[in-house]
Amino acid sequence: MNYKKKTILDADLKGKKVLVRCDFNVPTDADGVITDDSRIVKTLPTIRYLLEQGAAVILCSHKGRPKNGYEEKYSLKVVQQRLSQLLGIPVDLASDVVGPEAQAKAAALQPGQVLLLENVRFVSGETKNNMELAEKYAALAEVFVNDAFGSCHRAHSSTVGVTSFLPAYSGLLVKKELDVMGKAISDPNRPLVLIMGGSKVSDKIGVIDHMLTLADHIIIGGGMSYTFTKAKGGSIGTSLCEEEQLDYCLKLLKKAEEMGVKIHLPVDCVCADHFAADAEPVIFDEGQIPENMMGLDIGPKTRENYAEVIKNAGTVIWNGPMGVFEFPAFAAGTEAVAKAMAESNAVTIVGGGDSAAAVEQMGYSGSITHVSTGGGASLEFFSGAELPGVAALLDA
Repeated sequence: MNYKKKTILDADLKGKKVLVRCDFNVPTDADGVITDDSRIVKTLPTIRYLLEQGAAVILCSHKGRPKNGYEEKYSLKVVQQRLSQLLGIPVDLASDVVGPEAQAKAAALQPGQVLLLENVRFVSGETKNNMELAEKYAALAEVFVNDAFGSCHRAHSSTVGVTSFLPAYSGLLVKKELDVMGKAISDPNRPLVLIMGGSKVSDKIGVIDHMLTLADHIIIGGGMSYTFTKAKGGSIGTSLCEEEQLDYCLKLLKKAEEMGVKIHLPVDCVCADHFAADAEPVIFDEGQIPENMMGLDIGPKTRENYAEVIKNAGTVIWNGPMGVFEFPAFAAGTEAVAKAMAESNAVTIVGGGDSAAAVEQMGYSGSITHVSTGGGASLEFFSGAELPGVAALLDA
């Protein structure tokens, strides 16, 4: 995949109307209050740069998965308010996406001003990459900028279709994602360590297969590790297991050995007799879990082993927690990996999703080289797949 793309630093923006696809899909609580505004904050450098260059800025984003047209809880009103505070200037909101109000407000927008369109998923056709809709987006502006890395793996009207009608550049956030992750794949500091966690092997097959040709070490943790344990003949009690992936796990272990890639599996695990925050944690050796117990985290010996591998790495890429980190009693494995990465001298990359949330929550994100804003997109990236939203941008 070519990830050398033209960025807003290459574009002539003075006096231009610029449509920016952002990722403002922020979490909100029951009262509609934003609980984490980091996605908004990470787009600010791009917005500020465009304003400094004398552009009139039109922002668009999705939020949630509305089913049929306008739904109050998915409105971008909360984003408009937070964005106005962060930028220190009023941000106008169009009550539609490409309708009469959006058209009128976009037409009247002056350099130095910011307009936010309503949730792009309120329009049918957006997720089907409808070209008529894409043309309507394009009619609002003269230049398109994609700064929504978290949506780059989806071919939608506001990420891909619109690039058929406007010159398309990457924003500073997408540029950073591609620079850091691109180098980790094309020219990594060695040894390159891939850490894979989360619940399912099947979600990570693409990444593991692709990275097997690039990585020196692969660390496995989380729910998916029990499928490997069972494949090797160990007993896993009531732990998560994908029976249909047992063969794959054995083939992978054999292939890794042939290719000289070291696969690290847990040697012990923290278990409980039921899935709950207040369950009593008990430690067992991996493969010796009693039939009434389930593994919920990697154990202390495994934490030490994994920290040692991370300490000696040149590049570390991590996707997926080591256990049920939402329960404090089963968060030590995920924390050990986060801490080891934060203290390491390696280039460290956290691939979005749950691992990004964990690193943020545990206070290590400031010590990680790069925390990706896209869980699904970073998985696709590291599996070697082409990201449609990136492929559609102008080549550098």
